[in-house]
Amino acid sequence: MRYALISDIHSNIPALEAVLDDIKSQNVEKIYCLGDVIGYGPYPNECAEMVMNACEYVICGNHDEALRLGGIGFNRKARDAIEWTREQLEPGFFSGTKVRRRWEFLTKLPMSYKLERDYFVHGSPRDFTSEYVLPHDAQFGPTPKLQEIFAEVDNRLFLGHTHLPMILTDEYELLIPDDLGNEWESDPEQKVIINVGSVGQPRDKNPEACYVIVDDRKIQWRRVKYNTQNTVDQIKTISRLDVSLAERLLVGV
Repeated sequence: MRYALISDIHSNIPALEAVLDDIKSQNVEKIYCLGDVIGYGPYPNECAEMVMNACEYVICGNHDEALRLGGIGFNRKARDAIEWTREQLEPGFFSGTKVRRRWEFLTKLPMSYKLERDYFVHGSPRDFTSEYVLPHDAQFGPTPKLQEIFAEVDNRLFLGHTHLPMILTDEYELLIPDDLGNEWESDPEQKVIINVGSVGQPRDKNPEACYVIVDDRKIQWRRVKYNTQNTVDQIKTISRLDVSLAERLLVGV
């Protein structure tokens, strides 16, 4: 099956729309989302609605989880953003079915999903929403952290959360998609961790939206230009969203 993986949309509807348009041109059968539909950005309702309609399965990210639990462990900017986001999404007494449906969807997302030998999480199998698997983890070789994570993997573990596209093999080799021409062939006998990058807030110094297409063993990262200025300008109209959340979108950090 040829499918797409999106993650870390972060309430950025121009980025999500551009990615979904690109997916339509790629002969993809299904779309899966690895979490963080909301948070940081100015379009939480629109993104929730679009993801509900477009995706076969959606798992919970730490920002989605924070709608229920609050921004525990979040920095001030992220905490302020999630509090504002909750106010936009949470149903009131007179809210209609559409509003309640979005809230129900976001607050009851599952923590993981398995598709044959592929395993989908947001953070890691040890902490589904909050643990970071970072590129520099590879420098330290077979640490207990990575050994425990790989022990949970059958073949391929796909995740998001860091917003940094990468491959980490069970030989503790780090591969960066840019260095591979954004294409890579996985080995059915090798365990790998694959970060799909971020649709709505890339942090690898490339501001273009990022997602992945999986076609059997072939994995392709696609970068998509979108109307970044739209999101930047909209963030700046909302006093509760820190201006740095707009500025970072222009440089991809």
